[in-house]
Amino acid sequence: MIISPTTTRVEEHTDADINEEIYNRTKNNVLLYASAGPSAIDRRLRDLEVEWDIERVLEANAASFSLMGLALGAFVDRRWFIFPAAIAGFLLQHAIQGWCPPVPLFRRMGIRTAHEIQQERHALKALRGDYRDVGEIAGALNGADAPQVTQAFEAAGNNSSF
Repeated sequence: MIISPTTTRVEEHTDADINEEIYNRTKNNVLLYASAGPSAIDRRLRDLEVEWDIERVLEANAASFSLMGLALGAFVDRRWFIFPAAIAGFLLQHAIQGWCPPVPLFRRMGIRTAHEIQQERHALKALRGDYRDVGEIAGALNGADAPQVTQAFEAAGNNSSF
């Protein structure tokens, strides 16, 4: 049994095209909000604070369907009890491997990992000038120079010390 690293386990088990689509969408978000100025960055950062990551979406759906299965098992037919048992198995599989049957669906819907959300968040904060190490990139706010935005985005994604 292979246990994947926590921060990359979902991406490792997601189709490369979907990962690339999510990456490009996130990068485009950074470019869009950088070109819109500091107040737009502030609004986007507030939005990112409440964006649900894939773990939360998976847990909420698993809990909802498990409760439904328990209710149907108790009041309709005992065979419905297999439903929450299967969901528990999916959650265990996801905890160990970073993959379970609902994950590809959620990823196709554009649901991001916490790491992917944080990458956008840190890139925006870098562009806003929050980090001294990449403070010179803050000039990208004036005209949203795409190479500087890309540099901030990649620095945020590759630096876990933020």
